[in-house]
Parts: sequence; structure tokens; C-alpha cells
Amino acid sequence: MTASDEDIERIVRAEYGRVVATLVRRFSDVDIAEEAAGEALVVAVQTWRRDGLPPNPGGWLVTTAGNRAIDRIRRESTRDARQKEAAMLTPPDSDPLGAVDDDRLRLIFMCCHPALAVEARVALTLRLVVGLSMAEIAAAFVVEETTMAQRLTRAKRKIKAARIPFGVPFASDLPSRLSSAMAVVYLVFNQGYFATTGDVPLRGELCAEAIRLARLLRQLLPDEPETSGLLALLLLTDARRPARFEGTTLVPLAEQDRTRWIRPSIDEGHDLVRQCLKLQRPGYYQILAAINAVHTDGPASDWRQVLALYDQLMVVAPSPVVALNRAVALAEVEGPAAALTAVDALDLVPYHAWHATRADLLRRLGHDRDAAAAYESAIALADNPAERDFLTTRLASVRG
Repeated sequence: MTASDEDIERIVRAEYGRVVATLVRRFSDVDIAEEAAGEALVVAVQTWRRDGLPPNPGGWLVTTAGNRAIDRIRRESTRDARQKEAAMLTPPDSDPLGAVDDDRLRLIFMCCHPALAVEARVALTLRLVVGLSMAEIAAAFVVEETTMAQRLTRAKRKIKAARIPFGVPFASDLPSRLSSAMAVVYLVFNQGYFATTGDVPLRGELCAEAIRLARLLRQLLPDEPETSGLLALLLLTDARRPARFEGTTLVPLAEQDRTRWIRPSIDEGHDLVRQCLKLQRPGYYQILAAINAVHTDGPASDWRQVLALYDQLMVVAPSPVVALNRAVALAEVEGPAAALTAVDALDLVPYHAWHATRADLLRRLGHDRDAAAAYESAIALADNPAERDFLTTRLASVRG
């Protein structure tokens, strides 16, 4: 089977997290897992270009990375003989851990251990589960690459020194870990849905992986309404994926062809939202899911319902970003002038969506010169190529 560079890149991106997670389970060493996975990916690109794809590319990567890890352990003079023997004799598929037999979910729980700083949890997840490069993670946190590398090195040392376990925590530990785990699953989804790296505007494999992990979290804690809310949110957001782009340009929600949305995902998401409503324990993900349920119910969004839900979200989980999204709904209910007043009160200058929202409101008010300046600021800060194309088109429209 011949393999194009596009095929190879897609497989490598999709399999990276699984390879690292499998090796962390097998060798209990994040550094060895990460380096062996990286070496295996380099070998894969060279071999698959020459020989074509193997029948099971994911299994090929795990086996190659495992062999590389064993070679490194054999070379290490500081590792004692018994540890070397144990690492080399452990079969790759043995030792199921915890209540859920899924290595990537275990890796997320390890990255989300409360002993690590919140920022380190997110950065580690982006590196180990999503497979972003150090430069990409540094850009996401707006820090120098060397600074981010030092932070990740410290986090990995802490995992090793504190012997932070690789597995799903005990039931008594879940509440303190679940919040971070859900946050990083949502982060993985958003990294796919609003890709900020590469030339593609959307990474479908990351969206699918996040939905799979959200299902596992719900299986783990079926009575926790926020796990249902998270799954519903991801399904209802992902359902709009087929209509989000025309070529390489983003299509706003109001202009999307709703017949192209994924109906089974919408039906499942709506059913989950109804289940959450019956429990009457609203939380962040449940309210976001309810907002997306309103957007996907009927021929047009009911903006009054959306605004009411954002008002509720501002009580449950207030933040400048939530306030910005509420302002978008406010514009549809009370008009762009009221929304612009709300947006201008927010301290979100480094955030591209703040400039894009201001630009849209100024355009609707007929303030084309100010709108153009706001579009230019948004384009300069936007990472997603489809969003940049959309903003560039709008900029041209206000310049006449």
C-alpha cells in the first residue's frame, strides 16, 4: 500500500498520544515514553515513504517505540539490573490498571494530578496526549520556548519524584481530579475544532478522540451530570462541523446550511441535555451544552433563550470570555450598540475573539473605519487559518 505524506502525517498525529500512553504504562517513565515515541515516528515517516503503510500502522508504531525504549534502557548505566529486566520483560498489553482500561484516559488523569500546577497540567496534556510541539505549546501560553521546556521538565520530574500513578484514581480521589480531566478533554476537542497549528482549520481526529474520552468519563461517573454535559456539548458542537467551512473560509453559525449538520449527534446531545435538566444540578458544561442545544433546535437560534442561559452561566462560572459570548447573544436581542458597550467594558485586548466581536458590532453600526482597525487586530492575533480568511473577507467589505 503506497502512502502519501498527507496519509502519514494524519496517522502520526492521530497515534502519537496512544503510543506515549502505552509506553508510559509499560515503562513508568514519561521521558523514555516521549523520546521513544518521537524516534518511532521519525522511523515511520522514513519507512512508510519507502515501503508504504503497514497493515496496522498504530500497532507498528507501538512496537517500534517499545523496541526503542528497551534499547535505551539497556544502554543506561544508572538503571539497576532488576529494573532493566522488569521493563524489558513486561508484555506490552498486560497490566490493566484502574476502572477504565484506556491508556489515554489514564494519561490525562496522571497529567491532571493535583500535585501539578494547573498550567503544567494543561501543557503536559497538550504535549503528551495531543502531541503538540514545544514551540506550539509555548505559543499557546505566550511564553518563550525555553521557558515552556523548563516548565514541562519540572512537571515531569515531579511526576517521577512523587511517583504519581498512571491510572484512573480511586473513587474518593475522583472529585478533585475530574474537573481538570474534563477541562483537558474539552481542550483537546477545541484544539481539533479550532486548530491553531498547521494549515488545516480543523483536526477531526482530535475532535473524535475528545468525544471518545468524554464517553469514557461518563461511563466512569454516570451519576455526575457534568460528564453528561461535557459529552453533550462536544456532540452538539461537532454536529455542526460539516457546515462550518466553504473551501478554506469559516462560515458563521447563522449562515450555515443546517441540513448538513450531523443529525444523530444532535439527537444524542439533546437527549443528554434533557437528562441533565431532570437532575437540576446545573454546571458549566451542562449550561454550555444547553446553549448549543438551543442553537441546534429548529430552523434558527432562539437568542432570548441563549441570552438567558448565558446569564445563568455568568452566575455559575463567571469569566471575561463568558461575558464576551453573552455579549454576542445580547447583540441579537437588544442590538449591536448595547453589546458594544458590554464588550468595551471587558479587559480582553490580547484575545483575538474580542477584537473580532468588536469589529462585527462596529460593522453592523456602520462605523467602518473603526471596524477595519478592529478586524486588523483580530487577524493579527488569530491562529486558525479559516478564521483568518473569514476576517480578511470582512475587512475587505468594510474597506469597500
